[in-house]
Amino acid sequence: MRGKGKLGSNWWSFGSKLGFPAVFLLCSFFFLAGFFGSTLLSQKEDVSGVRPTSRVLESVDEGGEFDPLPHGQTGENSITSIPYQILSWKPRALYFPNFATIEQCQGIVKMAKAHLAPSSLALREGETAENTKGIRTSSGMFISASEDKTGILDLIEEKIARATMIPRSHGEAFNVLRYEIGQRYNSHYDAFNPAEYGPQKSQRIASFLLYLSDVEEGGETMFPFENGWSMDLNYDYRKCVGLRVKPRRGDGLLFFSLFPNGTIDATSLHGSCPVMTGEKWVATKWIRDEIQDD
Repeated sequence: MRGKGKLGSNWWSFGSKLGFPAVFLLCSFFFLAGFFGSTLLSQKEDVSGVRPTSRVLESVDEGGEFDPLPHGQTGENSITSIPYQILSWKPRALYFPNFATIEQCQGIVKMAKAHLAPSSLALREGETAENTKGIRTSSGMFISASEDKTGILDLIEEKIARATMIPRSHGEAFNVLRYEIGQRYNSHYDAFNPAEYGPQKSQRIASFLLYLSDVEEGGETMFPFENGWSMDLNYDYRKCVGLRVKPRRGDGLLFFSLFPNGTIDATSLHGSCPVMTGEKWVATKWIRDEIQDD
């Protein structure tokens, strides 16, 4: 107790000598020093010294912290998260990392290998297989989910329907493609312009590309007119320019060929850059505005 009393008397004596204004300033200094010191310490705890920013959209796992709402007769009782990144608004292009597993990709490649044939083109008026040679040099095959006895394509197709909110019945069969070294697909549209292809019973709204392999060099999916860039009559449709998406096994790419009003989006022109090293495998799902026969 004596020590405390002596210390208190010394502090009081010291405070008396300084005066009230000096004591007030001294206390303010210690308060501010403590405040800024604690702020600096909290910043050091953040990764790379950067303070975390608020997330605009938070991913939600199935069975996570959010309670599902009561749903309609065709709804579901769980919350599903499918992460994606918007790559472009012109055209509308979305990237889905890890959309499929390695095992699923390997299974699709295995079932397709024995049935590959040279890829064909939808021909415009006046075009023939001979005068369009070299535009599309890949090999491929078509297979529907109902033909796949492993069930892999059924799972992939269901996930695509969830990601696009377009029913499975509007999708064409999967087109599984292989691009070897030097093979490519010149820039083209997936939608069919009636002025060039004649009247259409239905139109392709969107395309979903599931990359089944990594590509060491080349093989990017490219959008040369992204955001209106280089949109002129002098564009060389063989050039690999504009927005380029590198294939990564298991990742998905969704882009829309039509505007919401049903007209063709000119910026949806796209192609496949030549494979320089390695091999490219991709499964394409074209989605239409009408129900398709299975």
